[in-house]
This record gives sequence, structure tokens and C-alpha cells, in this order.
Amino acid sequence: MSTESNKRSVVVGIFVLLGVLIFVAGVFVLGGQQKRFTKSIRIMAVFSDVAGLKAGNNVWFSGVKIGTIKRVKFFGTNQVEVDMDIEQSAQSYIRKDAQATISSDGLIGNKIVQIFGGTPKAGPVEENDRLKTQEALSSDKVLETLQENNQNLLRVTNDFKALVGNIRRGKGTVGAVLTDSVVANNFKLAMENLQKASLNTVKVTGSVSAFAAKLNTKGSLANELVTDTTVFRRLSRTASRLENAAGSAEKTVSTLNLTSENVNRASEKLNNTNSPLGVLLTDQETATNLRTTLRNLNKGTELLNEDLKAAQSNFLLRGFFKKKAKEESKRKADSTTVVQPQP
Repeated sequence: MSTESNKRSVVVGIFVLLGVLIFVAGVFVLGGQQKRFTKSIRIMAVFSDVAGLKAGNNVWFSGVKIGTIKRVKFFGTNQVEVDMDIEQSAQSYIRKDAQATISSDGLIGNKIVQIFGGTPKAGPVEENDRLKTQEALSSDKVLETLQENNQNLLRVTNDFKALVGNIRRGKGTVGAVLTDSVVANNFKLAMENLQKASLNTVKVTGSVSAFAAKLNTKGSLANELVTDTTVFRRLSRTASRLENAAGSAEKTVSTLNLTSENVNRASEKLNNTNSPLGVLLTDQETATNLRTTLRNLNKGTELLNEDLKAAQSNFLLRGFFKKKAKEESKRKADSTTVVQPQP
């Protein structure tokens, strides 16, 4: 009996020892997960909605677990303050201007607090500091957004369906092009013309390139016109001279126009029967009288010559005419006398 009792005592002791070991290991494991055995500091954050966050949930920073939620309590009128225990080893990496938000551990996992941001200019967080918060996008809002997107997609699908139906019925420009052969042919012709225009554009571009190459060829007139300032000045002076010549030509034309106007006016006066010249050129009776007058003057001149000859024969005037004849002969002799040069 004693042997069996001892065996039972040994077995019970072994089980008790294993239980104690398991209990201690569990305490250490849970304590390690809850950061019970590491030095930590406490910081806070105030949220409008914690979305089911509770004490014991984790705190993450840059994808690394650095602490746990110590307490969740109401703050102010309708806000919630979250106390977090942060490992002291992560304190130097979290800045005072960092922000905290509510997130999920996976797609449908527990709620966590995620700390992000911060600038090197700000110092590290200290005990009882309160971080700024950023409201997280809740699952309800995500579902609302998805529902709205689904409705918009449904509207777009219906509109596209109606558009395809109108095209199949030949409505609109696209439908007419796809269903009406005349419109399709016109569209093909337009495309052919567009292709020809494109080819012409390519040719023009090639011509412009060739002309530009000629401009860049040294020694050519085009290159000198573009690059040589002396040729440009000469052309400028030539252009100025041409402008002056054009101005002179305009003045000459103006003078000729004025002369032509004067000739026209003189012609009008000659054709005017009220002017003396006009009467002489156009009036036949006046011309006849003028001819008669000239004939009478000729006859009077002949008679006067005969009278002068008769007067020369008159003994009273004979001495006068002889004296005049001698003076005339002497004047002619003096004019014909040649002066001899002295030796």
C-alpha cells in the first residue's frame, strides 16, 4: 500500500510541478506580450471615435509593436482619451509632433493605435504627453463610398448601353458613320483628303528644310543676306535709293498729270468760240476775213515798195538816197578791210 501511495504522490507532484511551470511560462508570455516586464512611459491621445478600441490592444509605430493600450476613458463632452504605455526604448523615435490614428490589425483584426509622422526638429515624447490625432476612415464610410461608386458605375453602364443602342440605330454622327454608307464614303474621302494634306505638309516641310540648308550654306546669297551685315547694309541703302527714285517718279508723274491738265485746259480754250484763238481756229468767217486782210497787207506792201522806188527817182530826194548809198558802201568797205600784222 505504501508503494502505491508513493507512486501516486510522485505522479501528483509531477503534474503539480508541470502545472506550476506552465503557469509561470504563461505569466511570462502574457507579461511579455503586454509589456509588463519592460520599462515604459505613458502618453495619451484624444479621439472623437475609437471604433471599438479597448484596453490591452496594441500600439504600433512604423509597423513595429511598441506598446499597449492601458486605459480608454471619456474625455470632455463627447470625446475619448486613450492612455498608452510605450516602451522606453522607442521613446527617442517618437516625436512630439507625431500623430496617432485608429487602425486595424489586418483586414478584420483587432483595433490598434498607429503612431506615424514627426519631424527631427521636434524633440522626443515625454511622460504624459498628448499626441495629435487623425480621424481614421471607418468601415461604414468605406462601404458607403463603395456603394456610391457602384451606383455611379451602374449609371455609367446604363449610359454606355444607351449610347451603343443609339449607335446601332444610326443616331448621332458616329451612328451615321457606322450605318449610313453615304456618310461613311464621305468620311473616307475626308480621311483621304486629310492624308493628302499630310503628304503635302511633309513635302512643304522638306522644302523648308532644304531652304534652311541653303541658308546655312556659306558663300550663297541667302546665307550672306542672313549673316553678312555688309550685304544687308548695301541692300538697305539700295532699298532707300529705290524709295527715293519711286518718290521722284511719283513727283514726275504728278508734274506730267499737271502738264496734261494744263494742256487739256488750253485745248478747251482753243475749242472755246468765245476766245480769240478759238474764234481764229473754229470760225470760218473770221478765217476768211483774216486771209483777206493778209492779202490786202501784201498788196499794200507792194504798192509801198513801188512808191519808194518812185521817190528815189524824184529829183528832190535823189541826193538823200545817194548820200545814204555812199555811207552804206563805206561801211561795207570798212568791215571788209583786213588789218596787216606788224613785223
